[in-house]
Amino acid sequence: MKIALLGYGRMGKEIEKIAISRGHEIVIRKDVDDTIDISLADVAIDFSIPDAAFKNISNCINNNVPVISGTTGWLDNYKDAVALCEEKKGAFIYASNYSVGVNIFFELNKQLAKMMATLEDYNISMEEIHHTKKLDAPSGTAITLAEGVIENSSKKNWELGAISSEENIPIVAKRIPDVPGTHTVWYNSEVDTIEIKHTAHNRKGFALGAVIAAEWILDKTGVFTMKDVLNIG
Repeated sequence: MKIALLGYGRMGKEIEKIAISRGHEIVIRKDVDDTIDISLADVAIDFSIPDAAFKNISNCINNNVPVISGTTGWLDNYKDAVALCEEKKGAFIYASNYSVGVNIFFELNKQLAKMMATLEDYNISMEEIHHTKKLDAPSGTAITLAEGVIENSSKKNWELGAISSEENIPIVAKRIPDVPGTHTVWYNSEVDTIEIKHTAHNRKGFALGAVIAAEWILDKTGVFTMKDVLNIG
């Protein structure tokens, strides 16, 4: 499989190592302003920056190249990407996190939210910790966790750094050097605390999941998620 890496930072380099170890070839390594011929690739993996993501995704879809995106902070244009993919009969996956463990964590979070939905004595809060070079806050993974709770409870919104209320989920975002990603969900009451937590030890899990998704999407048409790739949920 010939892969285009759209974004060649730390994640791009980690994806390259894993892709090569699985027998794939990297034919494009794109930094932000590079001009490329995306048609050289069988599939593209986008881990760029928020300002470049939608352009990268659109270029792939317009040239009939399946695209996997893990860039966060660009989702104001997500519906446009979906519409373009449907119009062009392309193939597209966006995930806030490609780690297999995190996607299992997403499902656990939803199930716990369902169980806690009617227990009014518990207040929910979330925290995410990432390296200091992460550009967006809260993380896309934290937002996905919050959306999973909102879908399965009476909560209406998430708020960065807010105090818990009947309608909102407060998310604390911390930036600490060399932290790949830690996400915690708490349900606190006067008598006890229920906590679920995912801690990434390195970036390999994110990179492996992205490569697995790229392998899976070949010869498919449509807009998919990691739930489709992993057949979970």
